Amino acid sequence: QVQLVESGGGLVQPGGSLRLSCAASGNIFRINAMGWYRQVLGKQRELVATITSGISTNYADSVKGRFTISRDNAKNTVYLQMNSLKPEDTAVYYCNGRITTLMGLREYWGQGTQVTVSS
Repeated sequence: QVQLVESGGGLVQPGGSLRLSCAASGNIFRINAMGWYRQVLGKQRELVATITSGISTNYADSVKGRFTISRDNAKNTVYLQMNSLKPEDTAVYYCNGRITTLMGLREYWGQGTQVTVSS
């Protein structure tokens, strides 16, 4: 079994910063890619940023220049540094991992962490 555990969400004022972390644990053979998605109640989950094992990154247009995704392969952890936060960034943020175990390649999700940007 693989678990993804997020941390770092909370309440922040517009213009502020937050750093999200997501640690993967379990019988992991290889982490192919990890990423962050977000969802607002009543709307579809949307991609925020992804990072491959080769450290190639991809960002949603709405967060380019403000958010930075990174990973620590030794710790099986991915981070999302969020700067210049806006009220429209308010959402539940979910960690996503495409991970290979002895059972093969599967997609895993964390439980989500709330980010609220408000004055």
